[in-house]
Amino acid sequence: MTKSKKHAEDTCPLVYQCRLPLSTRTVNHLADLLRRHLKVIRSRWRILPPGKIAVIVLAVLRHDQRLADMAGGNDVSESTVRRWRDELIALLTAQSPRLDRALTKVAKQGGEVVLIGGTLLATQRRTGKADRRNYSGKHHHHGLHFLALSDERGQLIWISAARPGRTHDNTAARHDHILAHLCAAGLGALADLGFRGLDNDVLDPVVVTGFHASRTHKLTPLQKTANRVLAVGHAPVEHGSAHLKNWRIITKLRTDPARATHLLRALLVLTNLEVNR
Repeated sequence: MTKSKKHAEDTCPLVYQCRLPLSTRTVNHLADLLRRHLKVIRSRWRILPPGKIAVIVLAVLRHDQRLADMAGGNDVSESTVRRWRDELIALLTAQSPRLDRALTKVAKQGGEVVLIGGTLLATQRRTGKADRRNYSGKHHHHGLHFLALSDERGQLIWISAARPGRTHDNTAARHDHILAHLCAAGLGALADLGFRGLDNDVLDPVVVTGFHASRTHKLTPLQKTANRVLAVGHAPVEHGSAHLKNWRIITKLRTDPARATHLLRALLVLTNLEVNR
């Protein structure tokens, strides 16, 4: 039996068109970013123009198109599409804001509070003991945990590093020194009950999380009303995370978890371009 990569005589590769629901502004931003990068590294030639490369990479990120499929439809190799994807992700990640600068910008614009939430992104289950820490007992599946901060309108301003799925919201917030950065910027934060215990100042808390009921302690009507008001004020951060999840490449991550942070921060830049158009 002889293996051959050639197609049969009566078959040929089929190519179909697919609509990419993104603005021209996003495509032009990515293409201009690549043009400036090529000028810096003095690369005078690519097999496809920057605009076409930008569309291919956006299709991979938005629709989670397989690299081999995009390569075959554009007469390039799979490794070339992978290199383009990684290159543009790195360029976008460099534009992602730092936590202290993002909070300072909100304060200068007259903002008083930010919204903070924790999210789990599902990942493929891997074999071995190293993947056990990615299992989330709360969500009952494997994934990566990250924190998202948004302004009062729900526009994402910062994304933390991706951590194992078993990471608690408070653990991630303490690792990133969220409380200290908020105090330095003079801002408060609204959070859900997952962040209870992050700020132990009862009289003048920086992070407000609401009231928690237990078997022995029932909430009073006033506390229930306060929780409802807090939930309404905190809801926009969930909308911001939903915009981020429109990029189907993170529906179920297949990339190396070590690269997930760069991917998320690149998608943050693209999401804000789409939301603010």
